[in-house]
Amino acid sequence: MEKRQPAGVPTPKMGRNGIPVSKPKDMKKTIKRLWGYISADKIKLGIVIVCVIIATAFNLAASYMVRPIVNMLGSEGASLGKLKSYLLVMLIVYVIARFTQFLQFRLMVGISQKASQKLRDDLFAKVEELPLRFFDNNNHGDIMSRFTNDVDVVSDMLGNTAVQLISGVITLVGTFSLMVYVNAPLAFITVIMLPVFVLGVKAVTKKSRVYYKKQQAALGALNGYVEESISGQRVIKVFNHEEQAIEDFEKLNDDYRHKMVNAQFYGGIMGPVMGHLGLTNYTLTACIGGLLCIFFGFDIGGYTVFLNYSRQFSRPINEIGMQVNTIFSAMAGAERVFTVMDEEPEPKDVENAISDVPLKGYVRLENVDFGYIPEKLVLKNISLYAKPGQKIAFVGSTGAGKTTITNLLNRFYDINSGKIYIDDVEIKNYKMDFLRSNIAMVLQDTHLFTGSIYDNIRYGRLEATDEEVIEAAKAANADSFIRRLEHGYDTIIDGDGANLSQGQRQLLNIARAAISKAPILVLDEATSSVDTRTERHIEEALDRLMSDKTTFVIAHRLSTVRNANAIMVLEKGEIIERGDHDDLIAQKGRYYELYQGIVDLD
Repeated sequence: MEKRQPAGVPTPKMGRNGIPVSKPKDMKKTIKRLWGYISADKIKLGIVIVCVIIATAFNLAASYMVRPIVNMLGSEGASLGKLKSYLLVMLIVYVIARFTQFLQFRLMVGISQKASQKLRDDLFAKVEELPLRFFDNNNHGDIMSRFTNDVDVVSDMLGNTAVQLISGVITLVGTFSLMVYVNAPLAFITVIMLPVFVLGVKAVTKKSRVYYKKQQAALGALNGYVEESISGQRVIKVFNHEEQAIEDFEKLNDDYRHKMVNAQFYGGIMGPVMGHLGLTNYTLTACIGGLLCIFFGFDIGGYTVFLNYSRQFSRPINEIGMQVNTIFSAMAGAERVFTVMDEEPEPKDVENAISDVPLKGYVRLENVDFGYIPEKLVLKNISLYAKPGQKIAFVGSTGAGKTTITNLLNRFYDINSGKIYIDDVEIKNYKMDFLRSNIAMVLQDTHLFTGSIYDNIRYGRLEATDEEVIEAAKAANADSFIRRLEHGYDTIIDGDGANLSQGQRQLLNIARAAISKAPILVLDEATSSVDTRTERHIEEALDRLMSDKTTFVIAHRLSTVRNANAIMVLEKGEIIERGDHDDLIAQKGRYYELYQGIVDLD
C-alpha cells in the first residue's frame, strides 16, 4: 500500500528537484559506479578533457596578449602593422578557445544523455525484477522521482557541472600561475586574500543550503497538497470544502514564499559577496601595483594584465563553490537510484524448474504459515484443497488474511513454512512466469494501460489474435458496450480508463482474464464497486469464466458466495469454519453471524 505524506507536512528528504541535499553517504563508491556509465565513452571523455584544458589555456593566453600590446603602444616602435598582428593573433586564440568550448559541450551532452539513458534502462529493468514486497513498502511517488528528478540531476551534473568544475580549477590554477609569472610579489596579495575568498564561499554556501533545503521542503508540501486537491476535487465539492481548501493552500503558499525569499536571498548573495571581496583584492592590487610601476619599473602592460587577472580571480572560486553543492546533490540522487538497484530481486527459479506442462488447476495448501514480517504471522496453519470446476470462497473480517492467501498462490510472497501444491507439484518448482501465466486475477481495482481496447484485453495473452480478443470480450459481456464506442475495439484508453465507467473497466478486466485461458482464477472483490445491474452482467460473465476453472473468490457481499462449493471463514489468520453456505448457516457460528449482520465484516 502506498504510504502518503499528510498534506502540509514537509518531508526532510526533499531537496533540490526532489532529491536529498545532504552529502552522499559513500561518495567514492557512488562516483565509481557512475564512472561505469560513462566509461564506455573514454575516447570522447579524453577529447572533452583536452578541449577543457585548451579552452581554458587559450582564454588565459588571450588575456595575457594585452601585455605586449600595451607595452608596444607605449614604446617608440609602436605601429599600426604591429597592432594588427597582435590583434590577429588574439582573434585566432579566442576562436580556438570558443571552438573547443563548443566541442566539449557538444560531446559532453551526448555522453551525459547516453549515461542517463543507460541509468534509466537499468533502473526500470531492476524495478521489473523486484518483488511485490518492495512496492508495498515504498511510496510510489518516491520510486517515480528516482526515474525523473534523481536521474535528471545526475545528468545535469555529468553534462555541465563536472566540466565547469574542471574548468574552474584549471582557470584558478592558471590565473594564479600567470599572476606569479607576471609579478610574484604582487601575487602575494592574492595569496593573503585567498583564505578570505574560501571562507566567504563556505559561509554563504552553508547558509544558502540550509534555507534551500527548507524551501524545497515547503515546495514539496505545496505540490503534494495541490496534487491531493486536484485528484480529490469531487470530494471537496461534495462536502463544500472549497473555502477550507483555499485557506489551507494559502497557508502553504505563504510558508513557501517566506522560505523561498530566504533561500533566494542567500543563494543570490554569493555574487555580491565575492564581488566585494574581489573588488577589495582589485583595489589593493591596483594601489600596490601602481607603486611598483612608479618606484620599481613594473611595466604598464604587466600591470594591466595583472589587474585583469585579479578582477577575474574570484569568479572560478565562486563557480567552484556553487558546483560543489550541485555535485553533492547529484551524488545523493545517484545513491537513491543505486539503492533501488541494490534491492534484492525476486527469488530465482530453482534448477530445472517446470515450464512446459499443461496445468489442470488442482490446488492444495498444507499447514501454511506466513508473515510479512517473519516473526509476526498473518496466516497460521492454513490447509485447503480445490479442484477444477470448484469455487472456493474466503470470507472474514478486514485483515483476516483473505487476499494474502491468493498472493501466496502467485508467489508474490514466499511462505514461512508449509507447502503449496498445484497439480501435486510444489509451486516453488515451477518457473515464476509460467506459474503466474496459469493464474488469472480479477481485482476490485482495475488497471488499464494507455492503448487500444484490443491491446488492453490482449494484455492477458500477448499472442492472442483479434478474433480471440473479441471472443473473450463476448464471454465477459463487454462486446456490446465496446461496439457502441466511437472506434469500437480500436478506441484508445488513457488515464487508466477515465472515459469508461467502473463497470466497463471491470468487464475489460474480466475479458483480460478470460483470454489468458489460465486454469486457476482469483476474484478479489470483483463486484464490490459497481451498481446492481452491472453486477449481474459481471456475475454472468464470471459464471461462464469459472465453469471449468479452479476459482478462489474473496467477497464482502456474502450473497455472491452462496453458490460456492466451499466457504472458508478466516479470523486472525486462521480458518475457523469451512463448508458450503447451508452447512455454515446450520452451524450458527461466525459465518451465520456475518450473514445475518449480527457482526460486521469490518
